[in-house]
Amino acid sequence: MESVQAIKQRFGIIGNDPKLNRALEKALQVAPTDISVLVTGESGVGKEVVPKIVHALSHRKHSKYIAVNCGAIPEGTIDSELFGHEKGSFTGATQTRSGYFEVADGGTIFLDEVGELPLTTQVRLLRILENGEFLKVGSSQVQKTNVRIVAATNMNMIDAIKKGKFREDLYYRLSTVEIHIPPLRDRKEDIHLLFRKFASDFGQKYKMPTIRLDDDAVQLLVKYRWPGNIRQLRNVAEQVSVLEESRAISLSTLNGYLPHANDSNLPAVIERESKKGDFSNEREILYKVLFDMKADLNDLKKLTLEMLNSGDSDKVQEENETLIRKIYGSNGEEVEEEEAAPVELLPPHEDRDEKPKEIAQEDKYHFAEEIQEEETLSLQAKEIELIKKSLERNRGKRKAAASELGISERTLYRKIKQYDL
Repeated sequence: MESVQAIKQRFGIIGNDPKLNRALEKALQVAPTDISVLVTGESGVGKEVVPKIVHALSHRKHSKYIAVNCGAIPEGTIDSELFGHEKGSFTGATQTRSGYFEVADGGTIFLDEVGELPLTTQVRLLRILENGEFLKVGSSQVQKTNVRIVAATNMNMIDAIKKGKFREDLYYRLSTVEIHIPPLRDRKEDIHLLFRKFASDFGQKYKMPTIRLDDDAVQLLVKYRWPGNIRQLRNVAEQVSVLEESRAISLSTLNGYLPHANDSNLPAVIERESKKGDFSNEREILYKVLFDMKADLNDLKKLTLEMLNSGDSDKVQEENETLIRKIYGSNGEEVEEEEAAPVELLPPHEDRDEKPKEIAQEDKYHFAEEIQEEETLSLQAKEIELIKKSLERNRGKRKAAASELGISERTLYRKIKQYDL
């Protein structure tokens, strides 16, 4: 078996990153078998080199190797491209055509961007993986093929399965061995090596001296995130080689070819979003507490009204009836605040002639505040009395007392602590 270094030289692979070396080692180990391989990684990392290595080192190396970009074939014709069709099977099918799986019989098929396959095509592909059988479009005759499938995708396949865009059974058949190619930003020591290789190639191609980066430009090159990975790095090297007259490239010059080079890491934006999310969670918790308190108050109002109507509590004094009727109305139904009759309190008789308007207005609000305070305090006292009575009747069992009072046990516990019962 060839070594990793020999494979790098043979296929022009540059880099010494441990993750890259591990991916190449897995390709070497799986190549002599017929196991299906799934190559994963971001767009532009060079996934297409792995199926070439697998085919070149397998016993199928003398048979055909066909690479198919599944994302570039229209959905309406992809079944015909992969499996072939019979004459007259659809409009434009003027003759019988052999598909890729028939042509590559005995060889290897590389399905690039396999995550873009339609669900109906995925069913056909699963059948080939299971027993090597397929049907041409418009045919009822089962045909056999002996091909090895190597697939690649830049999708998160688990998310695609959850969203119903990719069959789970097909995923596990394709990914018997999964080889992940790391993104360029995780191979920082390889970035400058790759750039120098591309710059040298383009210098020879366009018959001009090779460009050189100064130290600051090299630092920018290494720190940049490279969202387009090796493909983007190659394009930048080509642009700089062709467009710049000076062969010495400075930091400012290189910066003009790297989009968003100054905000590639974005730490502040992520932090602000996190804080926003925390504030939102605190606000939701506060709303929930307020809604629980409102529900507890409504439960207490209903309980007091029921006891008043049923006559079970002789100790509910007459002074609470005014407040309860004001809240619920005469029939026990809650009324709107604006419909409640205003409280009209007149000043003493002897003061009416001296200050008929000013004193009447002042006394009106003064006495209204006193009456409202007395009613509130009286209702609180009755609440304490009801809780004590219920706890005594249930021998201190909070759960039974809360059930009798019509409130939650947590609410009862809070009121016991509040009133120091």
